[in-house]
Amino acid sequence: MLNKPFGILSQHSDEGNRLGWGSLGLPFPSDVYSIGRLDADSEGLLLFTNNNRLKTRLLDPKEGHARTYHVQVEGKASPEQLAQLQAPMTLHIKGKSFTTQGCTARTITPSWPPRTPPIRVRKSVPDSWLELTLYEGKNRQVRRMTAAVGLPTLRLIRVAMGDWELGDLGTGEWKELTNNSIS
Repeated sequence: MLNKPFGILSQHSDEGNRLGWGSLGLPFPSDVYSIGRLDADSEGLLLFTNNNRLKTRLLDPKEGHARTYHVQVEGKASPEQLAQLQAPMTLHIKGKSFTTQGCTARTITPSWPPRTPPIRVRKSVPDSWLELTLYEGKNRQVRRMTAAVGLPTLRLIRVAMGDWELGDLGTGEWKELTNNSIS
């Protein structure tokens, strides 16, 4: 389990001017790969394994594992916007229409340290934090959902995936999961 920093890809190797997680110097075996993806602009929980059955089980849409995100958005979320986020919505992803499943959405007051580099701040526009729990994971889905309801994402942190939670793992820190924590 890794708390992936901003700007790092979810793949081992670098691509273009973006660094892969291999640049973090993690002592993982060469046959380990990430389960799921977080884009370079996102932070937080990233799981790794060399167990194909576990990877398949966690990524299979039929399994419906929860993915929880803390999302800093531009603007203050209204009850109507939260209701829109919770209802299925149609998004366009890579030229195709996709209808999301319902999710949970609520406003929160997290205590995340400032990001490096810092997010953009506009003095005339407030920002707020949401917690979203989804049971699917399409390309940039959370960012597309918040934008669709008029709340552009400024910062996105995955805090849980299935039964695993980021907890107090610091940015760039990792820990090995025991067999007892993998079911």
